[in-house]
Amino acid sequence: MTVSILIFLPVIAAVIVAFLRGDAAKYGALFFSIAELAIAGLFLSKFVPDATIQFRIDAPWIAKFGIYFSAGIDGISMIMVLLTTLLVPLIILTTFKHDQKNPGAFYGLILFMQAGLLVVFTALDGFLFYVGWEAALIPIYFICALWGGENRIRVTLKFFIYTFAGSLFMLVAIIYLYLQSPDKTFDIHSFYALKLTAQQQSWVFLAFFLAFAIKMPLFPFHTWQPDTYTEAPTGGTMMLSGIMLKMGIYGVIRWLIPNAPLGFAHWQALVMLLAVIGVVYASIIAFKQKDGKRLVAYSSIGHVGLIAAGIFAWNQQGVQGALIQMLNHGINVVGMFFIWDIISRRLNTREIGNLGGIAKVAPKFSIAFLIIVLGTVGLPLTNGFVGEFLLLNSVFQYSAYHYMNIALAIVAGTTIIWGAVYMLRMYKNVMQGELNELTTNFTDISGSETLVLGIICILIIGIGVYPQPIMHISDAAVNGLISTLNGKLSY
Repeated sequence: MTVSILIFLPVIAAVIVAFLRGDAAKYGALFFSIAELAIAGLFLSKFVPDATIQFRIDAPWIAKFGIYFSAGIDGISMIMVLLTTLLVPLIILTTFKHDQKNPGAFYGLILFMQAGLLVVFTALDGFLFYVGWEAALIPIYFICALWGGENRIRVTLKFFIYTFAGSLFMLVAIIYLYLQSPDKTFDIHSFYALKLTAQQQSWVFLAFFLAFAIKMPLFPFHTWQPDTYTEAPTGGTMMLSGIMLKMGIYGVIRWLIPNAPLGFAHWQALVMLLAVIGVVYASIIAFKQKDGKRLVAYSSIGHVGLIAAGIFAWNQQGVQGALIQMLNHGINVVGMFFIWDIISRRLNTREIGNLGGIAKVAPKFSIAFLIIVLGTVGLPLTNGFVGEFLLLNSVFQYSAYHYMNIALAIVAGTTIIWGAVYMLRMYKNVMQGELNELTTNFTDISGSETLVLGIICILIIGIGVYPQPIMHISDAAVNGLISTLNGKLSY
């Protein structure tokens, strides 16, 4: 059994679903996404949590140019596979109460995007990684452009230009590493073994970094994100925020730092500074937002900034914290965008100032909303606390080693305070207070809404109470990667 079944099933499913009409399309997409989740569960049951690559496929593709269809799963990849296969069926379920025009195309694009994401998270060949990267971009472009809001064309074009331009820099870096390889191969481990000079690694680092920083997005490469998240249909926003932005974070761990450790050492302090600036900047802007969906978009930038800071601190707590926080952020942000989708669909507004008192007429909705908010702000015994604790710990360790940067750690630590302020303030304004003419007829959640929010709340509490099984999956792979690369770093 190889990882190829995970990659090709969504492609086949996308083709089948594209020809379905009406409700058959959404039920078909849900069936295939659950089947994909079941297969991922089977892989997990057979996975040995060590540092080896498992379920590997290594077949000639364009062998003349050293290109192989090479993919596999280790502990780091497994977390991302679980994230992708878990969230896609939930995202499909969130769309069940929407009447999509041409639903076959919509759900087919979501499944095709899932295949591209899984290629990115499992690829062991640089060319295959790039193909997966672009394959995930194409469907989300059409999802946003065809099913988005009033300004979708302008916003989607900006998003496409940003991400495609970044991808070209990454392609240049991959081709350069290929040309330096004595065997003329795109194999990731051959790239790792290259002995490039510090200057060469610095340029490779910058080329990869531009692609990944735009995708995450990291300050100041974030300007495409709030508009795109706001204008995209909710399903597209969830795919972007819940899974797609993790491509950039994963790329940093798998392709950026291992391929350019000396370049990483040279630029580390600057990237840490940008990450922390992003945390504070996004939090301040989020505090001022009046549109609930846009507030969540800026909140996402702040959380990603802290994840980036943890990775670039480059210690065991930081990388482990980044991995579990990628999973947690995906769960929480999908839940938060679904909350605002429910409000928008019922009341035809996302203006926080127009709302109030909803908890009085929708108790189940108010409880789910509160649990998701608490997970987002990192309350102890929720999933957000585990990741944020590890990330802040890693940043403080970095600051202790680089004593001049202690202020950076203190500022990064304010992310919890900022998040609590604007998230709890949002909840208070939306759910508490008196009912008004708009909110008095708000109906409580039911059907697929209850199922999705119930699963998300169980995950938030379950991971928060007992995160060890997830951390155990990636522990050996993270330790192996850090110990290998620390020998190459020179501070």
